[in-house]
Amino acid sequence: MSALPLVAVPTEAELEFDRQVDCLVTTGLPELRDLSESCFRAWLEPLRDLLPPPGGAGERIPFVVVVPDLPVVPVLESVHGTGGAGFTTMEPDDLARYRPLPELDVPAAPYLLHDVDTGTDTLGLTPGEVLPRLTSAGRSPLTIAEGLAVLVSDHGVLRSRNCFSLLGSRAGDKRVPALWVSERRPRLGWCYQGAPHTWLGSASCGARRGLPTGI
Repeated sequence: MSALPLVAVPTEAELEFDRQVDCLVTTGLPELRDLSESCFRAWLEPLRDLLPPPGGAGERIPFVVVVPDLPVVPVLESVHGTGGAGFTTMEPDDLARYRPLPELDVPAAPYLLHDVDTGTDTLGLTPGEVLPRLTSAGRSPLTIAEGLAVLVSDHGVLRSRNCFSLLGSRAGDKRVPALWVSERRPRLGWCYQGAPHTWLGSASCGARRGLPTGI
């Protein structure tokens, strides 16, 4: 009797990677980037090799797939809460002013966030207080695109964990963008860096992992 061929069993991380890519597809990102769905998936596939090893994240999110420079409003509107689609009242010109802090060295191509924390332990602290704490701990604040990637990967994250500020994107003033729930819908807005909120933490990651330039 011949032996049955061995079949590779996907790991938990690989299954989660596939699920997150499916979530990104449902936002309409392939069409928004003028790509076929198969090309979009192929574009992200090399990130599978950068998945973190099992264990180690604890209560944090092990990884999140990020597409940089995503169109904020359409992606936000693709995410639904119990009250309807996500939204923002920020004007397009104002929203465009928010750019990643240069010191974060955010990859220009798709990448993974590792060890993501929505900042439960920073509830009630101002973003101005939290940022140096993150830096001293070797962690990095999330950008708007990264916060949306977390939201896309888990539409209920703002209720199951906590709402969170995105200290990694700034517009050159004292405002800090944030994601929270308004009228039971995900909302992108901003708060002042010196204003504490008991319901708003500051999201961070342990690392960004992208592919070498040219791949």
